[in-house]
Amino acid sequence: MRGELALPSGKWSRRGLALLAGLCIAAAMPPLGWWPLAIIGVGLWAAVSDSESWRTRALLGAIASWGWFVPSTLWMVKFTPLGWPIGVILWFGALGALTGAVLPSDGRRFLALPALLILSEWLRWHAPFGGVPLSMLAMTQGAGPLLAVARVGGSLLVSGAVAVLGAGLGAAAFGLRRLGALMVAGVLVFAVAGVFAPQGNVISQIDVAAVQGGGPQGTRASSTDAALVFERHLETSASLRPGLDLVVWPENVVNVTVFRNSPQYLAVSQLAARIGATVVVGVVEDAPGNPKGFLNRAIVFGPDGAEVAAYDKVRRVPFGEYVPLRSILGPIAGNRLPQRDAQPGSETGAVDSPAGRLGITISWEVFFPRRTRAATRDGAEILVNPTNGSSYWLTQVQSQQVASTALRAVENGRWVVQAAPTGFSEIVSPTGDVFGRTAISEAAVVRHTAELRSGRTVAAATGDLIPLLLAGLALVVVWVPLPSRPRRHRHGRSLP
Repeated sequence: MRGELALPSGKWSRRGLALLAGLCIAAAMPPLGWWPLAIIGVGLWAAVSDSESWRTRALLGAIASWGWFVPSTLWMVKFTPLGWPIGVILWFGALGALTGAVLPSDGRRFLALPALLILSEWLRWHAPFGGVPLSMLAMTQGAGPLLAVARVGGSLLVSGAVAVLGAGLGAAAFGLRRLGALMVAGVLVFAVAGVFAPQGNVISQIDVAAVQGGGPQGTRASSTDAALVFERHLETSASLRPGLDLVVWPENVVNVTVFRNSPQYLAVSQLAARIGATVVVGVVEDAPGNPKGFLNRAIVFGPDGAEVAAYDKVRRVPFGEYVPLRSILGPIAGNRLPQRDAQPGSETGAVDSPAGRLGITISWEVFFPRRTRAATRDGAEILVNPTNGSSYWLTQVQSQQVASTALRAVENGRWVVQAAPTGFSEIVSPTGDVFGRTAISEAAVVRHTAELRSGRTVAAATGDLIPLLLAGLALVVVWVPLPSRPRRHRHGRSLP
């Protein structure tokens, strides 16, 4: 067909193109954020998967996945030397191989690949170990043109929109212009729908602040003076004055055996009373009655200095806050594994406070749409995310968290206040606009007027239903053969 692109047919050329497809998607991820490359990467992956051999397609899928995830998860190498190869090389590679293996070799692959990527991302949001949602396609749109799609179908639909747009343009480039046009048009429909979809209702306005104490990046808790971290945040908070309604401190800036009635407890209580604001502070303390466990908590103090609510982190970081399969991996990894496991909570994260009903997600939890969705459904009027990225190498995970925070704000129709000890801290609106994002290691207070909001977006009400239904429908179209119509004679008689 005239105007149709042609790819090299050599075995190693195809493998190189599959690797290039994955590298394009990796470059679209934060912190680079070159989002158009994700669209090109998906289209190229679909294009090279035209082999008649399912084994070849599986290998190309694995290569594309390694190109995607190895560079975009490099931060994990120092954080969890054991978990990184298991998660990236084996698990993500296996998902890519399975995706490639089940792709049709003909033009239907351009429709099938986005559907399979939706399903594989849904799986990664839930498994293994409760979900490892790293380097999701949706993260390329944290500041991209498809962000509003999250308001209709959540982050999973944003990932699907990126994949459909890439595969649709790929289909058009390789001769399937009608299919490509339909796919691109479908993405445009959802993008426009996202702009005009319900965003929730404004209840009132409040003045909020996120406190970042600063300090060196890339440190470990075992080699960090917890008292010094606390003092940095107390000193930074000295600039706060009455007139604020809500102040958020980062995750685990308090690290003590027992928090209540400790000097840190009294200092935070006095801060809240001095400025007359609700203060949320991240606390790590020993789990009562469990010498091998600890609690990762967000404690809420009212404007009078009294403790009014607490939330225990539910979604823990595998190999960071707890060790899956410890009995098996412990003898192999030894002291390289955390010696204690976080004891998980069980609540939605929505708690009442004098500043409004807060939806608390601690650090890693903001990567999970179901955590903030649970809080919103339970009446949260504003979302807060005390977090800690100071232990991580590079800024990949912090930048991906910034993108995830924007996605959570848009899909729930809520403002989000994110506070980190060494960055990034920010305040994000329900349209994804970011206010006052800090730099790494600086001591700063981010302050802005935010809104308490009620009501649900379509995404908050339906969860992952819309993208999963669309993915299932696409696979039905791809794999279920339609009955053939008998040819008819011009006088109406059927022809054999």
